[in-house]
Amino acid sequence: MSTASTVDSQQSGDEPELKRVLGPKLLLLFIVGDILGAGVYAVTGDIASEVGGVAWLPFLVAFTVATLTAFSYLELVTKYPQAAGAALYAHKAFGLHFVTFLVAFAVVSSGITSASTSSNLLAANLLAGLDETVGGVPTSPTAILFVALGFMLFLAAINLRGVGESVKFNVVLTLVEIVALAIVIGIGFYVMLTQGVDVGQVVAFENAATGGCSLP
Repeated sequence: MSTASTVDSQQSGDEPELKRVLGPKLLLLFIVGDILGAGVYAVTGDIASEVGGVAWLPFLVAFTVATLTAFSYLELVTKYPQAAGAALYAHKAFGLHFVTFLVAFAVVSSGITSASTSSNLLAANLLAGLDETVGGVPTSPTAILFVALGFMLFLAAINLRGVGESVKFNVVLTLVEIVALAIVIGIGFYVMLTQGVDVGQVVAFENAATGGCSLP
């Protein structure tokens, strides 16, 4: 019996251990990059075109909902410290595998939607920038689709290569997003200080369909 235990321990000791490459800081940076890419960069212009100066209000509502969700996850993860996230919590609550599958499928779909939104945004802006710079670059929906698919395949190849490579590449992209956003904010404040600003526009609700009005 002792000999068998020794052999098992030796065999288990020979097995390579997994190397941890994703810590709390890198995970936070990953989440920030996802928020900037699929949130701030992708929808700010569309929201501003729909609601005008009160574009900050939808983001405030989204921030409130996200905060409530975060506190819910903090409560649940202390009670069920296991991997699986929302799918695990749904299974603990209902005990039905079909409901668990639906929740897991919804989470996967949300990740795919976020990735496709970011890829489509990158492709559209890249082609538009190249067309303005060198000219003659196609900016049709078909061209945007192929560039977006190519970018997603490129990211998939990095993820298949390893988690470490994926995390490092995500850090680079997130830093680029943060720097670009900081430049835009800095230019905005510079224009406000040098050319003045109409504070009333902050509460102005206007679009092409409804005209304009102000929040009370």
